[in-house]
Amino acid sequence: MKRIAFLLAAVAIVAGIVVFIPRASGHAEEDASPIYGVKIPAGYRDWQLIAVKQLHFAGKGEQLRAQVGNDLALKAFKEGTLPFPDGAIIAAIHWTREPSEDNNKVLDIPFPGTQSFVIGSRVNVQFMVKDSKKYQATGGWGFADFKDGKPGDEALHKTCFPCHLPAKDRDYVFTRYAP
Repeated sequence: MKRIAFLLAAVAIVAGIVVFIPRASGHAEEDASPIYGVKIPAGYRDWQLIAVKQLHFAGKGEQLRAQVGNDLALKAFKEGTLPFPDGAIIAAIHWTREPSEDNNKVLDIPFPGTQSFVIGSRVNVQFMVKDSKKYQATGGWGFADFKDGKPGDEALHKTCFPCHLPAKDRDYVFTRYAP
């Protein structure tokens, strides 16, 4: 009797796993960028800083941007290695730029008229993943753009590689290492 109960429990567990697997893998695909299949890498917020930028969009505001990279990307940046090695990943985190009245008040004492800006709300995060075989048609790079953890649509991702074409001589990477 115990043996039958054990077998029934085992069958129920296996059936539950089998039923769950298709849902789990289907859900994971929803979290990948269209075209390239790039997902948000675990722990990317702990990667090292490569550079910081400010962008001004005519009539559309300002953004502060930080580029971070995994160990392979960082090593390639530091050593000036081109092309980047397979496995290198670069993340670009984008925020709105907001004036900081608190900082301005403090800085006005030693530096009258100084204006300080800080990050505002998060706009998106983008990734470039180097895999020269998988992404051969796009210079060896797979691209992803996520907003609130969800990938942008296919139309958005179709613009990634054409945007990076002007940086072909730098392996399609705009960012330069800021020591």
